[in-house]
Amino acid sequence: MYVITADQRDSRTSADLVPDALSSVGRRGGARLPLAPERTAGDEIQVAVSDGATVLAIVLDLTRSQTWSVGVGVGAVESPLPPTVRAARGEAFLNARDAVDRAKKATTRVAITAPENGADAEALVRLLIELRDRRSAEGWEVHDLLARGLTQREAASRLGISEGAVSLRAKTAALRAEEAAVPALERVLENLDRQVTTPIDARR
Repeated sequence: MYVITADQRDSRTSADLVPDALSSVGRRGGARLPLAPERTAGDEIQVAVSDGATVLAIVLDLTRSQTWSVGVGVGAVESPLPPTVRAARGEAFLNARDAVDRAKKATTRVAITAPENGADAEALVRLLIELRDRRSAEGWEVHDLLARGLTQREAASRLGISEGAVSLRAKTAALRAEEAAVPALERVLENLDRQVTTPIDARR
């Protein structure tokens, strides 16, 4: 299983972003969250996730604003799961704590701790986040419209610019590189979970 622990950066000098983050994580995860996201301590949130694609989607969403340090832990958890993430225990939760502590010191604000190959997955995810951090506001405009299913022509009409300008923005924003990287990273994250041992029975 995957556990994501995220800590708001510079929380003492900024507004409380936890409620919005919990709502966003809940929408993105939906039924793929074995345990719903919760505020666990101060300006920190935690959520359990069942698949690599959802993990990546949540990580990319939280890191986009550059206001969260995000740790991903992979490992076994005690079974059966309790009603809340606060009450859950296991290797994935310990690894998520290690990861978020390291993420606070990383320029890309993310870290991944897993029993095997976590460093490889972390390096690849950090590369994608570094690419996204360089994207301009104009590039994000095109990204968001295309992500909603609009064509480049429709995006151009919506933005009041030419289709060629949209294409140039997409190229500068490296949208095709991200589009190709995401499914590959999803597979890398899925492989981390496949290497985990069977769940720990808390009733024993």
